[in-house]
Amino acid sequence: MDPDTCSAKGCQAPATWQLQWNNPKLHTPERRKVWLACEEHRGSLSDFLAARGFLKDVVPHDPAEERPDGENPG
Repeated sequence: MDPDTCSAKGCQAPATWQLQWNNPKLHTPERRKVWLACEEHRGSLSDFLAARGFLKDVVPHDPAEERPDGENPG
């Protein structure tokens, strides 16, 4: 099985972080969407989400663990 990869455009690095977010205009408060991030893109992706008020949490990514939104990575 291929490792989960970073959500940054063009990045193929393995993901080491989950950026959990939601758009309050579209999602219920408990809903969490997930972007995956490598170490290099963790900051820029987090900043992008935080600037819009969407970022809720950043946690280490464990590929064996089911993601909170139940969606495929990437």
